[in-house]
Amino acid sequence: MFVVLLRFSENKDQASDFMEGHNQWIRRGFEDKVFLVVGSLQPGLGGSVLAHGESREALESRVNQDPFVAENVVTAEILEIEPKKADERLDFLLAK
Repeated sequence: MFVVLLRFSENKDQASDFMEGHNQWIRRGFEDKVFLVVGSLQPGLGGSVLAHGESREALESRVNQDPFVAENVVTAEILEIEPKKADERLDFLLAK
């Protein structure tokens, strides 16, 4: 499981120029069943993604395809989490 932090960079003002492509990137992540949750970092610091179901290398490649990342609107940090315990609703995140 991964948490991707997308923190605004010095090109934050260009976000509106790449918003359509960024939203398409998010949509693909959900369609591919990799993204579980996407949301904003508060207060106005950028965004975050909870991802699952692909390797770190594949996720890094996916993140680099985000127009916000490619155009330096955000900087990406990928945190890998190896879940040990979870609520039963999240059992699918635990290694079997």
